[in-house]
Amino acid sequence: MTINCNGKLIDLTSPKVMGILNVTPNSFYDGGKHTEEKVTLKQVEKMLSEGATFIDVGGYSSKPNAEEVSEEQELQRILPVVQNIIKEFPNTVISIDTFRSKVAQAAVENGAAIINDISAGNLDANMMKTVAQLQVPYIMMHMKGTPQTMQSLALYENIIKEMLFYFSEKIAQARSFGINDLILDPGFGFAKTVEQNFEVLSKLELFQITELPILAGLSRKSMIYKTLDTTAEFALNGTTSLNTISLLKGAKILRVHDVKEAAECVQLYTQLQK
Repeated sequence: MTINCNGKLIDLTSPKVMGILNVTPNSFYDGGKHTEEKVTLKQVEKMLSEGATFIDVGGYSSKPNAEEVSEEQELQRILPVVQNIIKEFPNTVISIDTFRSKVAQAAVENGAAIINDISAGNLDANMMKTVAQLQVPYIMMHMKGTPQTMQSLALYENIIKEMLFYFSEKIAQARSFGINDLILDPGFGFAKTVEQNFEVLSKLELFQITELPILAGLSRKSMIYKTLDTTAEFALNGTTSLNTISLLKGAKILRVHDVKEAAECVQLYTQLQK
Protein backbone atom coordinates (compact mmCIF):
# COMPACT_ATOMS: atom_id res chain seq x y z
CA MET A 1 0.00 0.00 0.00
CA THR A 2 2.55 2.58 -1.15
CA ILE A 3 1.91 5.80 -3.00
CA ASN A 4 4.44 7.66 -5.10
CA CYS A 5 4.69 11.35 -4.18
CA ASN A 6 7.19 13.11 -6.45
CA GLY A 7 9.40 10.03 -6.48
CA LYS A 8 9.12 9.60 -2.72
CA LEU A 9 7.45 6.30 -1.84
CA ILE A 10 5.14 6.54 1.15
CA ASP A 11 3.99 3.32 2.78
CA LEU A 12 0.43 3.54 4.06
CA THR A 13 0.52 0.13 5.73
CA SER A 14 1.11 2.12 8.89
CA PRO A 15 -1.38 5.02 9.11
CA LYS A 16 -0.26 8.59 8.40
CA VAL A 17 -1.46 12.05 9.39
CA MET A 18 -2.40 14.84 6.95
CA GLY A 19 -2.38 18.34 8.42
CA ILE A 20 -4.98 20.79 7.14
CA LEU A 21 -3.78 24.21 5.99
CA ASN A 22 -6.76 26.32 4.97
CA VAL A 23 -5.74 29.54 3.25
CA THR A 24 -9.36 30.66 3.03
CA PRO A 25 -10.89 33.52 5.00
CA ASN A 26 -14.08 31.53 5.64
CA SER A 27 -13.26 27.92 6.51
CA PHE A 28 -15.61 26.45 9.14
CA TYR A 29 -12.98 26.07 11.88
CA ASP A 30 -9.74 27.93 11.12
CA GLY A 31 -10.95 30.45 8.54
CA GLY A 32 -8.66 33.44 8.12
CA LYS A 33 -6.01 32.12 10.51
CA HIS A 34 -3.43 31.12 7.93
CA THR A 35 -3.58 33.79 5.29
CA GLU A 36 -0.34 35.61 6.18
CA GLU A 37 2.94 34.14 4.97
CA LYS A 38 4.70 34.07 8.36
CA VAL A 39 1.70 32.57 10.14
CA THR A 40 1.28 29.98 7.38
CA LEU A 41 4.90 28.84 7.51
CA LYS A 42 4.85 28.70 11.29
CA GLN A 43 1.77 26.48 11.16
CA VAL A 44 3.40 24.20 8.55
CA GLU A 45 6.53 23.93 10.69
CA LYS A 46 4.40 23.07 13.72
CA MET A 47 2.44 20.38 11.86
CA LEU A 48 5.58 18.80 10.39
CA SER A 49 7.31 18.74 13.78
CA GLU A 50 4.22 17.13 15.33
CA GLY A 51 4.28 14.27 12.85
CA ALA A 52 2.37 15.23 9.71
CA THR A 53 3.39 13.23 6.64
CA PHE A 54 1.24 15.39 4.34
CA ILE A 55 0.19 19.05 4.36
CA ASP A 56 -3.17 19.62 2.65
CA VAL A 57 -3.46 23.14 1.25
CA GLY A 58 -6.92 24.43 0.38
CA GLY A 59 -8.04 27.73 -1.10
CA TYR A 60 -11.76 27.02 -1.51
CA SER A 61 -13.88 26.46 1.58
CA SER A 62 -16.14 23.47 0.98
CA LYS A 63 -18.23 23.91 4.11
CA PRO A 64 -22.02 23.77 3.51
CA ASN A 65 -23.27 26.81 1.56
CA ALA A 66 -19.75 28.20 1.20
CA GLU A 67 -19.48 31.10 -1.20
CA GLU A 68 -18.21 30.46 -4.71
CA VAL A 69 -14.54 31.27 -5.26
CA SER A 70 -13.21 32.00 -8.75
CA GLU A 71 -10.41 29.91 -10.23
CA GLU A 72 -8.13 32.97 -10.30
CA GLN A 73 -8.81 33.67 -6.65
CA GLU A 74 -8.14 30.08 -5.68
CA LEU A 75 -4.83 30.12 -7.57
CA GLN A 76 -3.85 33.44 -5.98
CA ARG A 77 -4.47 31.93 -2.56
CA ILE A 78 -2.65 28.64 -2.92
CA LEU A 79 0.27 29.08 -5.33
CA PRO A 80 2.32 31.48 -3.16
CA VAL A 81 1.70 29.17 -0.19
CA VAL A 82 2.91 26.09 -2.08
CA GLN A 83 5.99 27.98 -3.31
CA ASN A 84 6.80 29.25 0.18
CA ILE A 85 6.42 25.82 1.78
CA ILE A 86 8.67 24.18 -0.82
CA LYS A 87 11.25 26.96 -0.36
CA GLU A 88 11.25 26.70 3.46
CA PHE A 89 10.64 22.96 3.87
CA PRO A 90 11.70 21.37 0.56
CA ASN A 91 10.84 17.78 1.56
CA THR A 92 7.22 18.51 2.40
CA VAL A 93 4.65 16.34 0.68
CA ILE A 94 1.93 18.83 -0.26
CA SER A 95 -1.57 17.78 -1.13
CA ILE A 96 -3.87 20.27 -2.87
CA ASP A 97 -7.52 20.36 -1.90
CA THR A 98 -9.19 21.39 -5.16
CA PHE A 99 -11.80 20.15 -7.64
CA ARG A 100 -10.40 22.22 -10.54
CA SER A 101 -7.97 20.72 -13.02
CA LYS A 102 -6.23 24.04 -13.78
CA VAL A 103 -5.56 24.62 -10.09
CA ALA A 104 -4.32 21.03 -9.76
CA GLN A 105 -2.00 21.43 -12.74
CA ALA A 106 -0.52 24.74 -11.55
CA ALA A 107 -0.06 23.48 -7.99
CA VAL A 108 1.78 20.32 -9.07
CA GLU A 109 3.97 22.37 -11.43
CA ASN A 110 4.90 24.43 -8.37
CA GLY A 111 5.80 21.45 -6.20
CA ALA A 112 2.58 19.86 -4.90
CA ALA A 113 2.53 16.06 -4.91
CA ILE A 114 -1.09 14.90 -4.37
CA ILE A 115 -4.51 16.05 -5.57
CA ASN A 116 -7.36 15.88 -3.07
CA ASP A 117 -10.66 16.30 -4.95
CA ILE A 118 -13.92 16.55 -2.96
CA SER A 119 -15.89 15.86 -6.16
CA ALA A 120 -13.88 12.87 -7.52
CA GLY A 121 -13.95 14.51 -10.95
CA ASN A 122 -17.66 15.38 -10.95
CA LEU A 123 -17.14 19.16 -10.91
CA ASP A 124 -14.47 19.27 -13.62
CA ALA A 125 -14.54 16.87 -16.57
CA ASN A 126 -10.80 17.40 -17.16
CA MET A 127 -9.69 16.53 -13.64
CA MET A 128 -8.95 12.82 -13.98
CA LYS A 129 -7.21 13.29 -17.31
CA THR A 130 -5.04 16.02 -15.76
CA VAL A 131 -4.16 13.92 -12.70
CA ALA A 132 -3.22 11.00 -14.96
CA GLN A 133 -0.90 13.26 -17.00
CA LEU A 134 0.67 14.65 -13.82
CA GLN A 135 1.09 11.10 -12.45
CA VAL A 136 0.30 12.09 -8.87
CA PRO A 137 -1.80 10.25 -6.27
CA TYR A 138 -5.49 11.17 -6.37
CA ILE A 139 -7.81 11.34 -3.37
CA MET A 140 -11.41 10.82 -4.46
CA MET A 141 -14.14 11.83 -2.04
CA HIS A 142 -17.80 10.86 -1.93
CA MET A 143 -20.15 13.81 -2.25
CA LYS A 144 -23.37 14.63 -4.04
CA GLY A 145 -23.93 17.97 -5.76
CA THR A 146 -21.72 20.90 -4.76
CA PRO A 147 -20.85 22.49 -1.37
CA GLN A 148 -23.71 24.89 -2.12
CA THR A 149 -26.32 22.15 -2.71
CA MET A 150 -25.06 19.04 -0.90
CA GLN A 151 -27.08 19.48 2.30
CA SER A 152 -30.34 19.03 0.40
CA LEU A 153 -29.09 15.81 -1.26
CA ALA A 154 -28.60 13.61 1.80
CA LEU A 155 -31.13 11.03 0.60
CA TYR A 156 -30.18 7.36 0.38
CA GLU A 157 -31.96 4.02 0.36
CA ASN A 158 -28.80 2.24 1.46
CA ILE A 159 -25.95 4.68 1.98
CA ILE A 160 -23.10 2.13 2.15
CA LYS A 161 -24.30 0.28 -0.95
CA GLU A 162 -24.68 3.55 -2.88
CA MET A 163 -21.25 4.80 -1.78
CA LEU A 164 -19.56 1.53 -2.75
CA PHE A 165 -21.24 1.70 -6.16
CA TYR A 166 -20.09 5.33 -6.53
CA PHE A 167 -16.52 4.39 -5.66
CA SER A 168 -16.48 1.34 -7.94
CA GLU A 169 -17.47 3.59 -10.86
CA LYS A 170 -14.92 6.24 -9.90
CA ILE A 171 -12.12 3.70 -9.51
CA ALA A 172 -12.89 2.22 -12.94
CA GLN A 173 -12.93 5.71 -14.45
CA ALA A 174 -9.65 6.73 -12.81
CA ARG A 175 -7.96 3.49 -13.90
CA SER A 176 -9.18 3.98 -17.46
CA PHE A 177 -7.35 7.32 -17.53
CA GLY A 178 -4.22 5.68 -16.15
CA ILE A 179 -4.16 7.00 -12.57
CA ASN A 180 -2.03 4.63 -10.49
CA ASP A 181 -2.34 5.76 -6.88
CA LEU A 182 -5.88 6.17 -5.57
CA ILE A 183 -7.10 6.99 -2.07
CA LEU A 184 -10.77 6.97 -1.03
CA ASP A 185 -12.39 9.52 1.27
CA PRO A 186 -15.94 8.67 2.43
CA GLY A 187 -16.66 12.39 2.75
CA PHE A 188 -17.93 12.77 6.29
CA GLY A 189 -20.29 15.74 6.40
CA PHE A 190 -20.73 15.97 2.63
CA ALA A 191 -24.35 15.31 1.60
CA LYS A 192 -24.83 13.29 4.80
CA THR A 193 -26.84 13.87 7.96
CA VAL A 194 -25.28 13.35 11.40
CA GLU A 195 -26.93 9.90 11.59
CA GLN A 196 -25.68 8.96 8.12
CA ASN A 197 -22.13 10.04 9.04
CA PHE A 198 -22.20 7.71 12.03
CA GLU A 199 -23.55 4.88 9.92
CA VAL A 200 -20.67 5.33 7.46
CA LEU A 201 -18.14 5.41 10.31
CA SER A 202 -19.67 2.31 11.92
CA LYS A 203 -19.25 0.40 8.64
CA LEU A 204 -16.02 2.00 7.45
CA GLU A 205 -14.24 -1.37 7.29
CA LEU A 206 -16.56 -2.38 4.41
CA PHE A 207 -14.72 0.09 2.15
CA GLN A 208 -11.61 -2.09 2.44
CA ILE A 209 -13.23 -4.29 -0.21
CA THR A 210 -11.80 -1.78 -2.73
CA GLU A 211 -8.27 -2.65 -1.54
CA LEU A 212 -7.43 1.06 -1.58
CA PRO A 213 -6.24 3.24 1.31
CA ILE A 214 -9.01 5.12 3.11
CA LEU A 215 -8.69 8.70 4.30
CA ALA A 216 -10.86 9.78 7.23
CA GLY A 217 -11.61 13.50 7.47
CA LEU A 218 -13.50 13.83 10.74
CA SER A 219 -11.63 16.72 12.30
CA ARG A 220 -13.92 19.04 14.31
CA LYS A 221 -16.88 18.33 12.01
CA SER A 222 -20.51 18.98 12.87
CA MET A 223 -21.23 15.26 13.39
CA ILE A 224 -19.01 15.63 16.46
CA TYR A 225 -20.01 19.00 17.85
CA LYS A 226 -23.72 18.62 17.13
CA THR A 227 -23.75 15.25 18.87
CA LEU A 228 -21.86 16.70 21.86
CA ASP A 229 -23.90 19.93 21.80
CA THR A 230 -20.81 22.11 21.55
CA THR A 231 -18.90 23.97 18.78
CA ALA A 232 -16.04 23.18 16.39
CA GLU A 233 -13.71 24.99 18.78
CA PHE A 234 -14.40 22.44 21.53
CA ALA A 235 -14.52 19.34 19.31
CA LEU A 236 -10.92 18.15 19.65
CA ASN A 237 -11.60 15.45 22.22
CA GLY A 238 -14.49 14.14 20.10
CA THR A 239 -12.24 14.24 17.03
CA THR A 240 -9.63 12.12 18.81
CA SER A 241 -12.31 9.56 19.76
CA LEU A 242 -13.60 9.23 16.21
CA ASN A 243 -10.09 9.20 14.72
CA THR A 244 -9.29 6.22 16.94
CA ILE A 245 -12.44 4.43 15.79
CA SER A 246 -11.62 5.11 12.14
CA LEU A 247 -8.10 3.66 12.59
CA LEU A 248 -9.59 0.52 14.16
CA LYS A 249 -11.87 0.26 11.13
CA GLY A 250 -9.03 0.49 8.63
CA ALA A 251 -8.40 4.20 7.89
CA LYS A 252 -4.84 4.81 6.66
CA ILE A 253 -4.78 8.63 6.61
CA LEU A 254 -6.23 10.97 9.23
CA ARG A 255 -6.87 14.43 7.80
CA VAL A 256 -6.84 16.81 10.76
CA HIS A 257 -6.47 20.34 12.10
CA ASP A 258 -4.63 19.06 15.18
CA VAL A 259 -1.64 16.97 14.13
CA LYS A 260 -0.09 16.19 17.52
CA GLU A 261 -3.25 14.56 18.87
CA ALA A 262 -3.84 12.57 15.67
CA ALA A 263 -0.22 11.37 15.62
CA GLU A 264 -0.68 10.18 19.21
CA CYS A 265 -3.79 8.24 18.11
CA VAL A 266 -1.71 6.55 15.42
CA GLN A 267 1.10 5.78 17.87
CA LEU A 268 -1.29 4.17 20.38
CA TYR A 269 -3.15 2.29 17.65
CA THR A 270 0.18 0.97 16.29
CA GLN A 271 1.17 -0.24 19.76
CA LEU A 272 -2.20 -1.97 20.07
CA GLN A 273 -1.65 -3.81 16.77
CA LYS A 274 1.62 -5.25 18.08
